[in-house]
Amino acid sequence: MVHFVGAGPGAVDLITVRGLHYLEEADVIIYAGSLVNPKLLEYAKPSCEIYDSARMSLEQIVRVMEEAEKNRETTVRLHTGDPSIYGAIREQMEELKKRQIEFDICPGVSAMSGAAASLQAEYTLPGVSQSIIISRAQGRTGVPETEALRELAVHQTTMILFLSSGLADKARDELLLGGYDPATPVAVVYKATWPEEKILRTTLERVAEDMEREGIRKTALIIVGNVLGEQYARSKLYDAAFTTEFRRGIEE
Repeated sequence: MVHFVGAGPGAVDLITVRGLHYLEEADVIIYAGSLVNPKLLEYAKPSCEIYDSARMSLEQIVRVMEEAEKNRETTVRLHTGDPSIYGAIREQMEELKKRQIEFDICPGVSAMSGAAASLQAEYTLPGVSQSIIISRAQGRTGVPETEALRELAVHQTTMILFLSSGLADKARDELLLGGYDPATPVAVVYKATWPEEKILRTTLERVAEDMEREGIRKTALIIVGNVLGEQYARSKLYDAAFTTEFRRGIEE
């Protein structure tokens, strides 16, 4: 059995209870060494075999899983954040299906949730933005043409960029071409929820230069949008005059 487990954004205690249980019981752990907090490995039992996938190819990863299955052992594939967001798990699952190896997925706290908590921000504010676009700048790995940042920018909604810290200047240019105002608020969260977390608040126009000045070149989220500003409308949900299924509105 293989468990794909989301390790959370960084802080050790932000892994789920289920994920921690799987870690403690695992015979084999394959973890994303470049991103996962290594302190989580302290929960592994002494006999557990541990592999760092940062130094492995897909074929090597699957080979370890296959060998563990032959030995009737349980494997945890430990991914950063939530495995479903830029986790590259589809290709692993397809290989396991070919080999008739059973697997499941344990969701995790995404880095974007960790960043929102650190920023004390709400990504969906009434009157400002009710949608979130999760994307990344195009680098060595391409993106579909219809998902170029300049195309997505037309929506003027909250945008969260993963895997884009080293391409901040390119991302900025694309977003400006797509229609974002240069003064749009931006927050950059480096290693969200880790002890070394760093938060940079700036504007879209200044983001690349400010990130360079702060030495932020990787392992950061770039959050763009007016939800980071001061203006918004109060939610109807708790408006005293608004009737819901559970509460009758009070007429003034």
